[in-house]
Amino acid sequence: MQERTIPMTSEGDDGPGEVGCADLLVNTLTRYKGIDAVAFDPEQHAFRIRYDPDLVSLATVQRIADQVGVRLGERYQRCVYRMDGVTCRNCGRAIERHLKRDPRIIWASANPPSGSLALEYADSRAQLPTLSRPVMVPGATVRPRVAATPAEPEGERGREGDEEESETWWDEHGLLVMAGLTASFLLAGWLLGVLGLISHRVQLGLYVLTYLAGGFYATRQAIRSLLQGHVDIDLLMVVAALGAATIGGWAEGGLLLFLFSLGNGLEHEALGRTHRAVKALMELSPEDALVVRDGQELRLPVSQLVVGDEVIVRPSERIPVDARVISGESSVDQSPITGESMPVGKHPGDQVYTGTINGHGVLRLEVERLAHESTLAKIIRVVEEARNQKSRTQRFTDRFEGAYAIGVMAVSALVFIIPWLFFGEPFHAMFYRAMTLLVVASPCALVISTPASTLSALANAARHGILFKGAVHLENTGAIQAVAFDKTGTLTLGQPRVTDVLPSDGVTETELLALAAAVELRSEHLLGQAVVKYAESRGVAIDEDEVSDLVSVPGRGIRAEVAGRTVRIGNDALFAIDEITLPAQLRAAADRLREAGKTTMYVLADERPLGVIGVADVIRPVAPEVIAELHRLGVEKTILLTGDNERAARAIARQVGIDEWRAGLLPEEKLDTIRELQAEGLSVAMVGDGVNDAPALATATVGIAMGAAGTDVALETADVVLMSDDLTKLPFAIELSRRTRRIIAQNMTFALGVIVLFSLGAVAGLVPLPIGVVAHEGGTILVVTNGLRLLGFARPPLTRAGAPLAAAGD
Repeated sequence: MQERTIPMTSEGDDGPGEVGCADLLVNTLTRYKGIDAVAFDPEQHAFRIRYDPDLVSLATVQRIADQVGVRLGERYQRCVYRMDGVTCRNCGRAIERHLKRDPRIIWASANPPSGSLALEYADSRAQLPTLSRPVMVPGATVRPRVAATPAEPEGERGREGDEEESETWWDEHGLLVMAGLTASFLLAGWLLGVLGLISHRVQLGLYVLTYLAGGFYATRQAIRSLLQGHVDIDLLMVVAALGAATIGGWAEGGLLLFLFSLGNGLEHEALGRTHRAVKALMELSPEDALVVRDGQELRLPVSQLVVGDEVIVRPSERIPVDARVISGESSVDQSPITGESMPVGKHPGDQVYTGTINGHGVLRLEVERLAHESTLAKIIRVVEEARNQKSRTQRFTDRFEGAYAIGVMAVSALVFIIPWLFFGEPFHAMFYRAMTLLVVASPCALVISTPASTLSALANAARHGILFKGAVHLENTGAIQAVAFDKTGTLTLGQPRVTDVLPSDGVTETELLALAAAVELRSEHLLGQAVVKYAESRGVAIDEDEVSDLVSVPGRGIRAEVAGRTVRIGNDALFAIDEITLPAQLRAAADRLREAGKTTMYVLADERPLGVIGVADVIRPVAPEVIAELHRLGVEKTILLTGDNERAARAIARQVGIDEWRAGLLPEEKLDTIRELQAEGLSVAMVGDGVNDAPALATATVGIAMGAAGTDVALETADVVLMSDDLTKLPFAIELSRRTRRIIAQNMTFALGVIVLFSLGAVAGLVPLPIGVVAHEGGTILVVTNGLRLLGFARPPLTRAGAPLAAAGD
């Protein structure tokens, strides 16, 4: 947990309004996970924020402040650098420690497998740098991938182009090559010596070459760490190998260095696989597009496209931009973005995404987003940020490594010195025993057990259209005990339809529909759109010209002026705040509709009741199976949170098998419900659409947004993003998280068991150095391999328990 004081001013306001902005910002910030406390000092015009940089970035604080009109005295950015010559996790941690000495750098995370370094940087507005100059790190070349600017705050510019540079062949495979050379020299020296084909001096020369090849990377990293005042695993291995050589154990020391370099090489390859799985996303976007400008078809780079351009995509081509279909029909393979297994039909008006594959038809598209703002670019950013963040377990092992390494060296020294000096034990035997302890007590397997597993799981999830926005959220998802669901668009398809039109006495159905549809034509609410579609299907003439002064009342309804009359359309709450009493006959009709699980909309002109309209949504056919699967997975409580009425909520909850329901909730009341569940000691997931549910998503232990492809609010607010509208991804995400937690626990238990068992054996003199070497390095390789199994994790599709459910209440 870090604490930082941030000066602030209110934009364009030097008076009392500044405090009001501050209160608004404090209330907004405290809703975000990772922000533990926020306090504002009006005298110093400064915030004091205590936060966890692995859960929330100060760049996020920056964006929130801008939204509420507060100008922070310091500006914060997340910037991405490219690292060359950095191949191991210890190297990455050394770079992080070096950079954090600069007081302007708030947070740093080095990711050697991907060759990337993420920084969160603070400086005054007057001196806001582009970070275009190299960062000087001993022993490594670090340079900007992209120059970050205030206009493009997270290094997004150029993401589709020169940001992602390929690793050289040596960067990718150099560790394994050196391990191969180590094995060759070691085998040649030992075998030719045993056969008597070479002299002792030649054999010694081959062993020296073994040490040079096997110890090069470890020695270099050990020296770097020592220069920075840190002791790590590499130093333990180098000291153990040199110690073995001093007592004539050249072969044992060579074997140690071979297995250690092989383990590092396999680790680099393994973690590189998870990087390549994500890097494949970056290669999905075409470099150019066929654009229509001034009546001519031109092939232009994607980076030169602007919003509104017309793009032609031929059969089997990749779609180059986020766009909307303006003509043509086709099916599009959206699996790279949403994880959907089957192509999706596209017609005029439908949205398409960068990197998806066009099917059999020719599509003409209108560009809606620039290349660096595309859904694909945002997915890449989210995944890269997730890989740069660390789970609680990994942060613990990282902190634990340095102190542990010093402790192992100290204990090994005592195991050698005390018996030799005070009990007269032979120097050679005690020194040999100490070197063996140094090897078997080294925590290599323990340290790699978490990142090998979490990175594999993150890559697997991204491949299935599930984005975890950090290893912490991957870890938390498997521990959730309660799941809260929004109704519309989550448990239902978000496609409500009018089922009943009940006009009052003296009012015709046509008159009721014509007036209601005219008002709702200007509304973007799904219920209003359903009324308009129904009226059109009945041939009702809709005249919106006389509609004016339309006001939407969130969670209640809508008001407008129509030909001098005030028309109100909404639920009971709308008329309660307007202090209008609804006729008993109209209420009775609405009650009957609600008992059938339908949503009701009263329509009044001035204070004359025109009637009531019943609307029902379509429940997702898989919803009952998903809820049953969650219960099977051990989720203690499922709860429906909806702004709809009590009867509709109860009907839908019973049909899908949800335990509890709460109806008539405004967005802030959903937030209060989440806090109540958390106060009961439950770890809560909130599943919603990422728009109306943003406060609840941000507050829940894990916020899960579904159907979020192209939805900025969901990508910004949720912790887990289900890119498609497939609710079955939810049990998959939970089970993947739990499998990850189990594998991490297996790895750590195994690693600790090997350390304890063989350390005791080494102290007792029961474990020879070669066996200790094989046990230690073999354990590291097993742990990495076990973590890689998560790349292939899959679960069978849910089976339908019965016929698909129709509209609620039908």
